[in-house]
Amino acid sequence: MDIGKRLQDLRKAHGLSQRELAARAGLTNGTVSLIEQNKTSPSVASLKSLLDAIPMSIAEFFATIEEAEPTKYFYTVDEFTEIAPQSGQTAVSLRQLGNASSHTLQILDETYPPDADTGPELLTHAGEEAGIVTEGEIEVTVGDQIRVLRAGEGYLFDSRLPHRFRNTGKTPCRIISACTPPTF
Repeated sequence: MDIGKRLQDLRKAHGLSQRELAARAGLTNGTVSLIEQNKTSPSVASLKSLLDAIPMSIAEFFATIEEAEPTKYFYTVDEFTEIAPQSGQTAVSLRQLGNASSHTLQILDETYPPDADTGPELLTHAGEEAGIVTEGEIEVTVGDQIRVLRAGEGYLFDSRLPHRFRNTGKTPCRIISACTPPTF
């Protein structure tokens, strides 16, 4: 998927200039321009801020409309949708099961390499989210609480609370998570 082109098309469809979108998202005009030209990949938090300004969820942004196809219940590993368009050694991978825009539940397979995080800005969105760490460890910030969770431990919180995920460990961290409704 061409992230920059998709963002540009959405911005224009909503009658926003790059400057207006940047102001609403709390980013610079230059950042929006670089993202639209695919010269930089947005952090999860930056993309979330841009889409909140439109408004649209990350799930909707990456959804492919395939309504003509029969109902699908099972997915192979290569049928998940990557919704964290980053690259590099510390890029977060958020792989979504199915098309969350057609369900009331969003399931993600998340991978955080060492030193990876969701971005310096804390995330907020409507709904609740929960997850279980299956490998490694992750530092989770929710409101004013910070906790390092290890394999087998989990979290559950109101997603309207500011939150952030950061791998401060030396090995990759993997989380299976859920968000309802799918507003992320």
